[in-house]
Amino acid sequence: MKSLKFAVLPGDGIGPEVMEVTLEILGKVLSDEGYSIDATHAPVGGAAIDQAGEALPESTVKICEDSDAILFGSVGGPKWESLPPAQQPERASLLPLRKHFQLFANIRPGLLYPELVAASPLKTERIPDGIDMVCIRELTGGIYFGQPKERRDLDDGDVEALDTMVYKKSEIERIAEVAAQTALARGKRVCSVDKANVLTTSVLWREVVTAFFAEKYPEIELSHMYVDNAAMQLARDPNQFDVLLTENMFGDILSDEMGIVCGSLGMLCSASLGLGTNSLGNPFGLYEPAGGTAPDIAGLGVANPCAQILSGAMMLRFSFGLNDIANRIEQAIKETVQAGTRTGDIAFGLESVNTRTMADAILSRL
Repeated sequence: MKSLKFAVLPGDGIGPEVMEVTLEILGKVLSDEGYSIDATHAPVGGAAIDQAGEALPESTVKICEDSDAILFGSVGGPKWESLPPAQQPERASLLPLRKHFQLFANIRPGLLYPELVAASPLKTERIPDGIDMVCIRELTGGIYFGQPKERRDLDDGDVEALDTMVYKKSEIERIAEVAAQTALARGKRVCSVDKANVLTTSVLWREVVTAFFAEKYPEIELSHMYVDNAAMQLARDPNQFDVLLTENMFGDILSDEMGIVCGSLGMLCSASLGLGTNSLGNPFGLYEPAGGTAPDIAGLGVANPCAQILSGAMMLRFSFGLNDIANRIEQAIKETVQAGTRTGDIAFGLESVNTRTMADAILSRL
C-alpha cells in the first residue's frame, strides 16, 4: 500500500475538531484507492506557545521539512491577544512558514453552491446560480515582508511606525504564471488588482503583468482594476470575475471579502504553493481553511468541517497528484450540502447538524 507522508498542524480553537474528522475522511477515501496516511502531528500557533513557549517550534518546522505537504488548521484566539504583536500565533507561525518554504502563491477558490445562495449577504437575484471564482494572491512579498519594518521614537517626542512595500519583477512574473495556469483551466479571464494611480509598486505590477500576458498568454483576456473598485465590484457582482490576481495585502483583504459573499468561511479552502517540490516531484504546499479558529464555538462540536476537508482535497490534488480522489471528496461534500445536511453556519432554515453528523454524511457518500 502506498503511503502519503504529510505534516498535520491542527492549531487552535476549532482546528483540532475539524482536523480530526478530516483525517478520518482522507483515510477512508485513500484506503479505498490503495493508499495509507503517514501523518505526523505537530503543535503550532497558540497551542505551541502553551506547550513550547513559541508559536512555531523548530521541531514543528523539522516535521514539515520531512513531509511532502502540510495540512494546517487555524491559529490564534483571545487567549494570546495580549502577547506582543511579533509573538502572536498567526504572525509568529504562518508568516515564517510561508517564508521558510517560499510559499509564494496562495490559491483560494470562491465557490458558492446554488443551494446555498441564501447564506450570502448578497441578494439572491444577483447570484441566482451561486458563485465560482478564484483568487490568486502573492504571498511572500509586499508590505508584509518588506524591510525596513520598525517602530521608532522621534526627537520631538512623537512616535512613528514604518512598513515597507517592495516588489521585484521576478516576484510579479511568477505569481502571474500561477494566475495564467489557473485561468487556462477555467474561463481564460484574469483581472489583475493594483493601486497604480497611487503606489509605485503597483505601477511596476501593472507594467509587468501586462507585458507578461501579452508575451506568454495572449489567449487569456486580461483586465486591470484598482483595489478599491475591486472591493466594490466583489460586493456588486462577484461573477464578473473568474481569476483575481493580487499582491499580498490586497489579496488578504479581497479574498476575505470573497469569502463573505460566498456565504460562509466554513466552506472555503486554500492552498499555498511555493518554489520547492516534494519527494514525489509535486509542488510542496501548505493547505488550510480560509476561516479562523472560531473561539466562540470551540469545543462544542458544531463547527463546519468542510473548509478543512476541502483543503485536504486540494493537498491530494496538488502535492500528491491524486486529482480523481480530490474530485470524489469535493463531490461528496457538494452532494451532502445539496441533500440538506448542513452545520449551523449554512443551515438557513434547515435543521442544523453537528460536526460529527456532517462528517458522517460526507463519509456515507464516499
